[in-house]
Parts: sequence; C-alpha cells; structure tokens
Amino acid sequence: MSERKVLNKYYPPDFDPSKIPKLKLPKDRQYVVRLMAPFNMRCKTCGEYIYKGKKFNARKETVQNEAYLGLPIFRFYIKCTRCLAEITFKTDPENTDYTMEHGATRNFQAEKLLEEEEKRVQKEREDEELNNPMKVLENRTKDSKLEMEVLENLQELKDLNQRQAHVDFEAMLRQHRLSEEERQKQAQDEDERETAALVEEARKRRLLEDSDSEEDAAATLPQPASRPGPTAILDEAPKAKRKVESWERSVGTLGGRPVLSGLVVVKKTEPGSSSQQGQEAPTAGAVKNGKVADPAARTPNTSSLSQLGAYSDSEDSS
Repeated sequence: MSERKVLNKYYPPDFDPSKIPKLKLPKDRQYVVRLMAPFNMRCKTCGEYIYKGKKFNARKETVQNEAYLGLPIFRFYIKCTRCLAEITFKTDPENTDYTMEHGATRNFQAEKLLEEEEKRVQKEREDEELNNPMKVLENRTKDSKLEMEVLENLQELKDLNQRQAHVDFEAMLRQHRLSEEERQKQAQDEDERETAALVEEARKRRLLEDSDSEEDAAATLPQPASRPGPTAILDEAPKAKRKVESWERSVGTLGGRPVLSGLVVVKKTEPGSSSQQGQEAPTAGAVKNGKVADPAARTPNTSSLSQLGAYSDSEDSS
C-alpha cells in the first residue's frame, strides 16, 4: 500500500522489457476527456447558445493524415445541452486556436476575421514588393501621404482643444444644474396648481350636490296650513270701496265737480243742536270766491250718501 507513493520502483535483475507484450490499439481510437467550450457557438439544430467555458464530457480522437509541422491535430465531439445534437471542432496549431467543423456556428469572431484579413493583405503586399521595386516606391508614397493627413488631423484637434480651453465647464455644469432645478420646480408648481384646481372643483361639485339635496328635501316636506292673520279683515275693504267707486263712476261725486257743488245749499237747523255745532265751522269758511266749498272734503269720515240728508234741495226746486 505504501509503495504507490514512491518515486522509483524495484526492477529485478532479470527484468527484460522486450518480453512485455504490446497492445495493438487502433490509431483512430477515442478517449473520453473533460473540457470546456473554447469559444461561443450556436447549435444549428435547435438554436441553443453555448457560451465559452461551458464544461463537457467530450470524446477526443487524432485526425488522420493532418498535421502541422509534425504536430498532430485533434478532433473533439460534444453534444448540445438542449437537443443532444453532435457538435465537432478541431485544434488549429497554426493560429493557436480552434476551428468549428460540424453541428454549430461560431459567434463573435469579427475580431478574428479582421486579424486574418490584415494578415492576408500584409502578406500580399510583401509578395508584390518582393519582385517589383516600383510597387515599393508607390507604397512608400501612399504611406507618407497617409501619415501627413494623420498629422494634419491631429493638429486640427489640438487647435480645437486650445480654443475650448477657455471654456468654463464648471460654470456650464452649474448653469445646467440650475436650469434643471428650475424645470423641476416649475413642474412641481404646475402639479400643485392642477391638484388645487381639482380639489376646488370637487368641493364646488359637492356643495352643489348638497344644496340640490336640501332643496329636494324641502320640496318633499308638507307645507303647514296658513292661518288668517289679525289684519286679514282689512283685505276685504277694497270690495266695498269698489262698489262705491262703481256708483260714483255712474252717478258722480258731490265734491268732485265745482259746478254741482254750487247748487247744494246747507240745510238750516235749530241753534243748540249737535248738528249745528258740527256744521258751523265749515259754513263760516265755506264760501270763498263766490263758491261754496264741498262739505264732503271737510268731513272725510262721512260718505257721500250720508251727506245727502244734511243738504236741502237745490234752488231750482225751492
């Protein structure tokens, strides 16, 4: 048990390695190895993405009749993690990389393609310059011209930076910050005004609804029966007054026309009577300018019908 850890094993004196039988294994035999995906790829069968670094239990074999400077090229077989389709890729010792062979497509290899294209162009240029000295001169002229253009562009950029050197970027940032704060404040003020307007509108609507409900409630309540007031009897007075006015309109009044009032003479009564005392004052000042004043105007409390008894017949009748 302990000899498995030693560095040197014991070989007996009569050991002959040629007597050890050799196993005849096929050259294209496969081994199961544990590896990680060398690049990002996408399965052609189901479209599943396989990222770089995904671990697989792959089968490895040596590619027959292919080598680079004596270095063997190996092929690896893996399976898609979704559809279990077989994917194969090989080693590329020339470019120190791997090449996709079957079952998937390689992603994100634009940089690699660009490098390969640059290498191809450089190799073609070297081949042309090798046997054509005029091509070398043309290429040098193009390179110098391109270098001068690059220098001019660089100088323009430097001049532009110098012109912008006097610009105060801190002030610009401060002004931008202030304008942003003012914009936010204006937006906040507008929101507050809109909120206040909505609240005021809701309050007015609520007041209108409350007033409408109160009016409806008042309309539904029974109205109390009106009682006659103490002065209701005065409203009946205009009826008698209308009758008198209709009689006066048809017959006429005694004091309304001065011609008819002159025809009326006051009846003489005995002295000492109550009627003479009540009429003595108006007769004293009744005659004025040759005309007799209307007694009805002096005694507004008595009606025109009651005055007829106090006067005698006219002079024509006497």
